[in-house]
Amino acid sequence: MKIRGTFLLIILSFSIISYCLIGVPSAYSQEVRDQTPALSLNINSETFDLGDTIFISGTVKDYDSSSDTFSADVTIRITDSKNNIATIEQITPKTGGDYSHTFVAGGQMSKSGEYTVTAFWNNNVATTIFELTGISGSNVSAPATAPAPVPVQSSMDDEPMIDEEPSMSDTSSQPACGQGTVLKNGVCIVEEKKSGGGCLIATATFGSEMAPQVQFLREIRDNTVLQTESGSAFMIGFNQFYYSFSPTIADYERENPAFKEAVKITLTPLLTSLTILNYVDIDTEEEMLGYGIGVILLNIGMYFVAPAAILFKIKNRK
Repeated sequence: MKIRGTFLLIILSFSIISYCLIGVPSAYSQEVRDQTPALSLNINSETFDLGDTIFISGTVKDYDSSSDTFSADVTIRITDSKNNIATIEQITPKTGGDYSHTFVAGGQMSKSGEYTVTAFWNNNVATTIFELTGISGSNVSAPATAPAPVPVQSSMDDEPMIDEEPSMSDTSSQPACGQGTVLKNGVCIVEEKKSGGGCLIATATFGSEMAPQVQFLREIRDNTVLQTESGSAFMIGFNQFYYSFSPTIADYERENPAFKEAVKITLTPLLTSLTILNYVDIDTEEEMLGYGIGVILLNIGMYFVAPAAILFKIKNRK
């Protein structure tokens, strides 16, 4: 009996040790997997100079390209310390859920200070911050050295040589600017891009950035509105308002097909009114202001005045 009891005790000890070595780590690893965030966001540095490359990456845990709900794009928004939008982009994750995008520090991200990067995906939000200095970064090339002068042989008559005046077209002494910068007044500065961000609501409504309606809106913005100072000023104010709510509406469209169809019907009068700009020549600031105000008033009439008038007449009949 003592031998049998000792043998059973040894088996029980081995069982407990096996559970500690195998069962507990397995449960721990499962717990770690469950704590993996649905949306991650990483940045290649915490401090950038003007002209530096900002590389943003992350992973969408539940991304599924075959699902209407879980195949949404990731929206990246960068805001300054005053919560003004510096840039915004839509990124389509890869099959495994990984996504990445590259920005160049400059343009609307040219003021020194703290910037916040926010990623949106299906009501999931991830944030990170970085600091931007006001000095030029490593991407701006140093000025090129001037080539050594070539000796000139004298002629047989030993005629005196006349020094030629330097040509205005000689640019060998000018700085060679790197990618993302342009030469202005002999100094390399960061190139400002006039093109705006993505059309988030229209892209979610019509299913793709390549949809004809989305391309039409993008062409109107880049080729017409942004070609004038007044149009550029309008777009700056409009983007601050539009991008404050458009990521939420775009995500809700992907989750609710009925809401998506309602938005599509709502956008139809706006798209129709904007086609007017394709048939007019806008070459001056006055023309941009005139046609722009006309289109705005037309949309106010279609979306607010006309429905109010119809409701007023219906109410009077009763």
